[in-house]
Amino acid sequence: MSETASKGQDYESSLSRATSSVAEFERRKGLVPKIRGALHSTPALVPLIVLVLSIVVFGILLGSKFFSPFALTLILQQVQIVGIVAAAQSLVILTAGIDLSVGAIMVLSSVVMGQFTFRYGIPAPVSILCGLACGTLMGFINGWLVAKVKLPPFIVTLGMWQIVLATNFLYSANETIRAQEIEAQAPLLQFFGTVIALGGARLTYGAIFMLLLFLFLAYMLNQTAWGRHVYAVGDDKESAELSGIEANKVLISVYMASGLICAFAGWALVGRIGSVSPTSGQLANIESITAVVIGGISLFGGRGAVMGSLFGALIVGVFTLGLRLLGADAQWTYLLIGVLIIGAVAVDQWIRKASA
Repeated sequence: MSETASKGQDYESSLSRATSSVAEFERRKGLVPKIRGALHSTPALVPLIVLVLSIVVFGILLGSKFFSPFALTLILQQVQIVGIVAAAQSLVILTAGIDLSVGAIMVLSSVVMGQFTFRYGIPAPVSILCGLACGTLMGFINGWLVAKVKLPPFIVTLGMWQIVLATNFLYSANETIRAQEIEAQAPLLQFFGTVIALGGARLTYGAIFMLLLFLFLAYMLNQTAWGRHVYAVGDDKESAELSGIEANKVLISVYMASGLICAFAGWALVGRIGSVSPTSGQLANIESITAVVIGGISLFGGRGAVMGSLFGALIVGVFTLGLRLLGADAQWTYLLIGVLIIGAVAVDQWIRKASA
């Protein structure tokens, strides 16, 4: 009997040691999964870290030339258009779609605002409302084709990009409305270009609007039922429909919101460049996707934080200004941004394993 008890005690002792070893092993092995899990639950953390590090590095290299209030606020001015368009792109990508027409919608909306004011003599406030309505209508058409006709977002928005681009040039007759004319007759069109001086800092209403827009969208996506539905549709549309979510209505609302935001970007573009030009903003679609990808929003949909797109746009702005102040060739900016894009997608793939 005592021999049996002794064997039992030895077994329990061995089991205890084995359990302790496994627990210790799990603790050692569990650090990377914990980091991955943290990044999965806070997707904007990676671009925020990259943004802070890039500011620190350029601050060390350039000193007060980079850390001056003027330089830091200049970054906000430079990325305001891309940032606003990236906010629109973020909504679409969260639904596992993509919008290649955002830049064309932005420019057409600005052209409508300018042409309605100067060609037809319509008061500027009404012309601006017409431009906003135009962008929203373009977004509705995109959303309807994707949700109701079941066409792939890439194909729909690629086609819409060409249609809107052609409409833009045909309607405007490739005519630029000069800054002097706008300033003299319809200064409201340049509203977002108004500069506010705060000491050495110089902010425009466009940059302030961009920041407020991101805060508003962050609230809508995180604190409202609509936001939860956007994530659910992007994660798995069929499952979302089975849970009672009207996925088609969500998709149409997202594309309409994207079109409206792009129209606001068109208004801000007039303020930024001072004129209404049908040839401006041609790279906005690519630049917006760049900001979204660097910002950590998954191209597979359903995961990411809209604030990450703001950080992504700011990262591009920091690299652009920092390298320019260093006197580096502009091609280095494209090279580093390309590396960041590939790195961001690789990190996204790694983080996605946390939910597998």
